[in-house]
Amino acid sequence: MKMKYKNIVVAVDGSEASEKAFKKSLDIAKRNDARLILAHVVDSRTFATAEAYDRTLAERADEYAKELLDSYVDNAKAAGLEDLVRCVEYGSPKVKIAKDIAKQFEADLIICGATGMNAVERFLIGSVSENITRYAKCDVLVVR
Repeated sequence: MKMKYKNIVVAVDGSEASEKAFKKSLDIAKRNDARLILAHVVDSRTFATAEAYDRTLAERADEYAKELLDSYVDNAKAAGLEDLVRCVEYGSPKVKIAKDIAKQFEADLIICGATGMNAVERFLIGSVSENITRYAKCDVLVVR
């Protein structure tokens, strides 16, 4: 039996790792004639203390998210994909991608980039990709 993906979530944040994940997602979405959900999570935990000093931080994060997703949508359309969805959420990327976004869009595959965290950071807070693989209810592809 051949598995066919219908709803693919790709987590993007503008990093080199997420760029590789995005490129891989284009191929998989084309092969499966799937809907591609471009997901970006604004980590609102960073605003708690920083916004006391800079009130425009949230506005700039929103603008960055819009520009980032516009860029990915343009690239996906240029690659021949039409069934695209933009998704911007606020909160912890670890929780939002694996639990909320995947459920909302009935994802059967999540694609994310491997992180570049050092060993101490991984030990203290864990990586986003690690949490996605641990808590997602669907297949997960971590792209190196």
